[in-house]
Amino acid sequence: MNDAEIAMNPNRIVQYLGKPQEEFTKEDLIKFVEENKIEMLNFRHVGGDGRLKTLNFAIISRAQLDRVLSMGERVDGSSLFPYIDAASSDLYLIPRYRTAYVNPFSPIPTIDIPSGKY
Repeated sequence: MNDAEIAMNPNRIVQYLGKPQEEFTKEDLIKFVEENKIEMLNFRHVGGDGRLKTLNFAIISRAQLDRVLSMGERVDGSSLFPYIDAASSDLYLIPRYRTAYVNPFSPIPTIDIPSGKY
């Protein structure tokens, strides 16, 4: 991706960092959050019913942001997928850094990250 492609990319994070999304790192996202006063982080994923689900985090500290971006977040899989037994239902939503973007519709500065389930 050359400089012109970066400048024309609609993703504000790409423009800010000056590199393609495929190269985003956790440190890049933390830097963007801190320097752009981002207040909220959303993990987005598709549930078993085919609907888009969102797990929201108010960003309260660098340590909390680092932890969530490093480890993801545990969720109850039985509430998302009807075929998962409640007795063994813990899943983790893991952020895919390369998919991060600034949510243009959020009333507060927010980054959305589509997440994988593990």
